[in-house]
Amino acid sequence: MTETAPDSTLRATTAVFAVALLVHGADHLRRGMDATSALVNALGTLQLLFALLTVILVLRRRQEAARAAVFIGFASAVGFTIVHVLPDWFGPLSDSFINAPASSGVTGFSWFAALFEITADLAIAFAGLSVLRSRQLSVA
Repeated sequence: MTETAPDSTLRATTAVFAVALLVHGADHLRRGMDATSALVNALGTLQLLFALLTVILVLRRRQEAARAAVFIGFASAVGFTIVHVLPDWFGPLSDSFINAPASSGVTGFSWFAALFEITADLAIAFAGLSVLRSRQLSVA
């Protein structure tokens, strides 16, 4: 398969996405895994597994990579926004940084990590959409 500009963009965006995963994960480790509920930890672990699968698919230049990028990108952006950016409306599904208690360990780095992750999530999703769109145009 011939490399296209959207494919190159997806690979570059995936590298940034992988860094964002590491930064966000580092903040969770810094804060301690007990700072979040078991539900948030379980969903975060599931997200991480799908994210790693997506990174592998992109690096291996698999046909499914673009769809995986769209799925994990948009799902993660919505999930992290609900968990970290919105007020504590969702009970055990919330690790809100808004008015977080001191015991939660939320710092400016936490905000940076979450917003970096959300931005990278959206970037990989849109890069995946671009690849899918380019494939449709090349078929037509």
